Amino acid sequence: MGKIQPFSIGERVTRKSYNHDVLFRVASVKQEYAFLHGEDIRLIADAPMSDLQIIEERELKKRQEREKEKEEYSYRLFRQDYQLMKEKRDYISSNGYNYENFFQIPPRVLHLDGDVSYLKKCIKYYERIGLQVHGVHVPEKDMPFQIGDLVKKIQPNIIIITGHDSFSKQKGEKHELRAYRNSKHFVEAVREARKIIPSLDQLVIFAGACQSHFELLIRAGANFASSPSRINIHALDPVYIVAKIAYTSFMEKVNVWEVLRNTLTGEKGIGGIETRGMHRTGMPYLNDEDIAEM
Repeated sequence: MGKIQPFSIGERVTRKSYNHDVLFRVASVKQEYAFLHGEDIRLIADAPMSDLQIIEERELKKRQEREKEKEEYSYRLFRQDYQLMKEKRDYISSNGYNYENFFQIPPRVLHLDGDVSYLKKCIKYYERIGLQVHGVHVPEKDMPFQIGDLVKKIQPNIIIITGHDSFSKQKGEKHELRAYRNSKHFVEAVREARKIIPSLDQLVIFAGACQSHFELLIRAGANFASSPSRINIHALDPVYIVAKIAYTSFMEKVNVWEVLRNTLTGEKGIGGIETRGMHRTGMPYLNDEDIAEM
């Protein structure tokens, strides 16, 4: 049998042993093994190169089109929710009067991502839904050591701690942290952030990736986390979680089910606890001409 040719970094592949279910990018290669990052889901894996198959361009386009349709459907749901939230905020802020002279104070958002490609994709969607976000690429193992300085510098209202993860039955039981690739780093990062801002309402945290240890992330201080059923989550799921929190008035609690229904994964992949919204409305709005006259 001839020597297997190594795959190129960034090449898109599927695994024969898993019936080509997940599309991966080749992150690195070592001897006869390749280390893989999910193309659309936050899963990390490794596989012998003999198990990998390069995906054909035609099949790749089909998969990309299906993913795009799912993302657009989720985005439309969010836009509907956003309009309802806006109308409700305006009604409450004006005490029922049709008064539109408001200004908005959006929350500060810090997004830590272990994957550069996913970070760029998320930033694009944050911009699309009107949120300004501080995006920082940090390898998962370094997150506990860098998050403290970032919290002190940026002073965020919302933090996303995500990247890649996976659960392995060969390494331990479902409740054992050692059975997870990066859950330990996510848990430690959440704890470090909570040392600075303990309140669940002053700082909202989403943490986790595919198959992450949900229970320990919540106990560490996350408001929302993955993955209750240890399933894969979509790269954009954290964006929709943040959007719902960011556009819900601080006077209201965020209904957990309403948050999850707009995600691409749902309640099997993401869960959380009751959390206050982070959006604040003020009045009156002063434009530049008004300020000049003062």
